Amino acid sequence: MTPLPDGAALASLSVAGVEPRLAERLAVYAALVLAASRRMNLTGAREGSAFAEHILDALRLAGDVVGPLVDVGSGNGLPGIPLAIATGARMTLIEPIAKRAAFLREALATLGLTGEVVAERAEEAARWPDLREVFRTATARAVSSAPAVAELTVPFLAIGGRALLQRGSLEPRERNAVADAALVLGAELVEERILGGERRVLVLEKRAPTGPRFPRRNGVPAKRPLCLD
Repeated sequence: MTPLPDGAALASLSVAGVEPRLAERLAVYAALVLAASRRMNLTGAREGSAFAEHILDALRLAGDVVGPLVDVGSGNGLPGIPLAIATGARMTLIEPIAKRAAFLREALATLGLTGEVVAERAEEAARWPDLREVFRTATARAVSSAPAVAELTVPFLAIGGRALLQRGSLEPRERNAVADAALVLGAELVEERILGGERRVLVLEKRAPTGPRFPRRNGVPAKRPLCLD
């Protein structure tokens, strides 16, 4: 049985101008996350209105999404699930924590979305032949430094595909490092889109195949980010 939309989330999304049918589906997703958060750590938001702000941030990427989509370090499904709801893109959610991966599978089934959940670290999943260099869009929220997230997303992309990296503040040193890391990985930093305040999206476009060395073994991208000395 599909749960009722979260009322506070629905109200917030409607005020923000989200089309009614889309807002209702997104508010059902919000209800799923908030209910599951009572038994596991999925979000710091405690009310639907607060979680709706995260959904609205995800929707800022909708115009850039071309399927298939891979969402790395998906956690509670942001931004992948809202983007799949909004665009209809087939998606793959990469989430290594078993409880969260189980939640994501339940959410996909409940919401009637096309896609799969891979309960594996990105460093491993990006080496699987059926996942490596096959996606047109990759997303990841601020799960680590920008160069580390680049290393965890770009190997999934087909030539011409784009990684959309949601970030907060970005010092010049880290910006330079992610631009250099993108080149090492066969991509290019083609845009830094300022969303307001400290929020931004880094857009990396895949230009050439990623070398077989990348991504490096589990934990190394975060501990020793490429080009960030």
